[in-house]
Amino acid sequence: MRLCQECGFDWDSGPDEVVTEIQRLPRAYRAGLTRLLKGEDGDTLVRTRPAPEVWSALEYTAHMRDVLSFYLDRIRRVLAEDRPTMEAADFASMVQERRDGEENVEAVLAALEDGARAASTLLASLDDAQWERVGFGSEGDERSVLVLAGRLAHDGHHHLLDLGRVLRWVRDSDRPES
Repeated sequence: MRLCQECGFDWDSGPDEVVTEIQRLPRAYRAGLTRLLKGEDGDTLVRTRPAPEVWSALEYTAHMRDVLSFYLDRIRRVLAEDRPTMEAADFASMVQERRDGEENVEAVLAALEDGARAASTLLASLDDAQWERVGFGSEGDERSVLVLAGRLAHDGHHHLLDLGRVLRWVRDSDRPES
């Protein structure tokens, strides 16, 4: 097993495990943004950054919405085109440019749900040969549909860890010192 040292994602996951991981993302992100402790101001909680360079919980969720769209587009291209070359995305700039921290929480969650549903539905319909189709990343390396789907699932899994960290930090910093 090859595990992400930080979040524990199994890089050797097969198609079924990857699809399952993607399917569970909407519920997990929704829980992070909507399960509140008694007396919490949820809107402030999800929009607060722990530090200027660290995204808020809402920004991580909006980023994941964008990651789903990005990888779904890549996967569709690899399935439709013969060995396409794919460009990288500057996700950090997107969060700033789109002002993700100001978006409507329910709209972000709905878009994340739509993206996860579209990705998992497409991936669940693939045969073995389709999982093995390849495109080329921006650095010239081959990336199969399974690798792309695995990266998508890992990002979702990993950013849930980030989301939890941010929420804990915001909650801890809001408590009065005893």
